[in-house]
Amino acid sequence: MKQRLLVTGAAGFIGSHVCEALIRRGNDVAGVDNFDPFYAREVKERNLAGLRKLPAFQFVEADVARDPMPLAGVDAVIHLAAKPGVRPSLEDPASYMDANVTATARLFDAARRVGLNRIVFGSSSSVYGNATPAPFTEDKPAVSPISPYAASKRAGELLAHAFVHLYPLKIICLRFFTVYGPRQRPDLAIHKFTDLIARGRPVRMHGDGSSERDYTYITDCLDGVLAALEWTAGAAQGAIETVNLGGGERVRLDRLIALIAEALGREARIERHPDQPGDVRLTDADLAHAGRVLGFKPRVGIEEGIRKFVDWYEEVHGRQSRTSGRAG
Repeated sequence: MKQRLLVTGAAGFIGSHVCEALIRRGNDVAGVDNFDPFYAREVKERNLAGLRKLPAFQFVEADVARDPMPLAGVDAVIHLAAKPGVRPSLEDPASYMDANVTATARLFDAARRVGLNRIVFGSSSSVYGNATPAPFTEDKPAVSPISPYAASKRAGELLAHAFVHLYPLKIICLRFFTVYGPRQRPDLAIHKFTDLIARGRPVRMHGDGSSERDYTYITDCLDGVLAALEWTAGAAQGAIETVNLGGGERVRLDRLIALIAEALGREARIERHPDQPGDVRLTDADLAHAGRVLGFKPRVGIEEGIRKFVDWYEEVHGRQSRTSGRAG
């Protein structure tokens, strides 16, 4: 059945992919983004280029924390708008609370006031901090975030619990574990490392390379988001869920760099630096609950995912010349 869906953060990496997937399913999508200057507007405009040509897509440039949302006729909301980045949140924590907490409260409140009760909320694996034993399960307390960004995402989850307690909403919080793939944000490790290695420039590796992350390929993330949207259609009033979306494998930092270099056919030059404050040592998604609630099971492993990402990078940026560092 055709639905009208609101996607906040529609010009971002995950948001633009979600909009495309929803339209492929025959839905109408209203996309909202404020083009936060965390990274270049032109990157986000490229993310939207294909969507803007589709009659099923309507774009509204607006700030969720301040502007009214286009909720008329909307069946469900996928709330992905957020100020991203663990390390930058240490420099300007107040802006993260505004964009990630105040905006979420305003959106939840606006939805319930118009009788819109289906919400998918994009949270983060960062809420687990360093104190949660691996693998991370959703029933662990997650009360020790180690960055303002992580705290802002946990605050969004707590708001969801409060709203569901008070009003007949159905909210599912998705804890994303380092999503990557075509159009990934340029500041994130896989994109940044790929660009540096391709251009023959050194890679800054913080720590000894033993830190580990659970990386999720974008198509697996989309499977989880679409299943979460279906969950909101079938759940009882006043229901709330928290679900991990991960890739199912812990990948060491030094192995990640080696995989990127191999896919590029290059050698990685490493500059070693100390660990950075705010960065967790490990992320590791327990996916048993995601399997039970959403039927979620990741399908793209890290080797295949890195190859796919490097293929996209070379298609967009050209294969870098080994001698000049220019596109060849």
